[in-house]
Amino acid sequence: MSNICFLIGNIGLSGGTERVTSIVANGLSDKGYNVSILSLVSENAPFFDIDSSIDLDSIYSERVSLSLNFFKTVSKLRKFIIRKNINTLIVVDSISCVFSVPALFGLKIKHICWEHFNFNNNNGVKFRDYGRKLAAKYCDYVVTLTKRDKELWEQGIKNIKTKIIPIANPSPFKVQENIPSLDYKTILCVGRLTHVKGFDLLITAWTKIAQQLPEWKIVIVGSGEDEMLLKQMTKDLGVDDSIIFAGQQKNMDRFYREASFFCMTSRFEGLPMVLLEAQSYGLPIVAFDCDTGPAEIVVEGTGFLVKPNEITDFSNRMLQLTCMSVEDYNNLCLNAKINNQHYSLKNIINKWVVGVA
Repeated sequence: MSNICFLIGNIGLSGGTERVTSIVANGLSDKGYNVSILSLVSENAPFFDIDSSIDLDSIYSERVSLSLNFFKTVSKLRKFIIRKNINTLIVVDSISCVFSVPALFGLKIKHICWEHFNFNNNNGVKFRDYGRKLAAKYCDYVVTLTKRDKELWEQGIKNIKTKIIPIANPSPFKVQENIPSLDYKTILCVGRLTHVKGFDLLITAWTKIAQQLPEWKIVIVGSGEDEMLLKQMTKDLGVDDSIIFAGQQKNMDRFYREASFFCMTSRFEGLPMVLLEAQSYGLPIVAFDCDTGPAEIVVEGTGFLVKPNEITDFSNRMLQLTCMSVEDYNNLCLNAKINNQHYSLKNIINKWVVGVA
């Protein structure tokens, strides 16, 4: 059985990338693979549950400048791979291919780049563009989260040598025994409070309909560098009494169970984990149809897709959901759960096993 290693920036963080890495690593371990997770830097224990059979390690135990320690990092990574007899290296996030490509030079090891970002979004890091070019030339596989992102890779990089395979992220939860209700009068939004997640667009959309929905509230779960800016924005626009900032939460269950529907106003996405989570609880969704991901999750009959930056249309769709008949609303909830089954861990892990593991 193969020895599989996931190379990740920091498994101790609480983001979607760390969550899905934990899920897929656990799933492959359950299949009998010997799995390890190697962080470039790890100061804390894993935020999400990791199976006890999975080895956890890190190249550095405290923060260092990876660019200033480039050659040292490459050397440490190569020594780890050889010492652990790794057969397959899965690089979580293409930016880390700047280390893995030279580290694996001359070694007969299956090399996989697992891309979690939209190809059109380098998240402000030019090094990620270089990592993608290295992955396209030297990796055995690049795994994208959507078919659309596979197309973006093929259009954006010339002379691709690797095989690009779209494999969606698994839903973090099994379909839940949850019955959503419009009576909760709560709109749930989850994500990092950063520009790319578009919470400023959400707040602007809400101001257009908030007075028509005096009993409704928006709950935003997450933290980030724009938190104070967004809170001030709600005050300036006079909606601070109907928008609740709940901060970062490890246990999301009660938030989903108390929500009537879910909204996402991201400017860019990979494959939005939060939409999969929302559907596992049967929540209808209103989301901007940004590149990439929402269009593959919010299919007909599960909610509404809105053209990016069409704030008035987004407001209208939110209002439409709040006023929907119980029968139509319940149909959306049922369809959300049915669609979520396509993203079950069992289905997704089988694609990893067949395709690349």
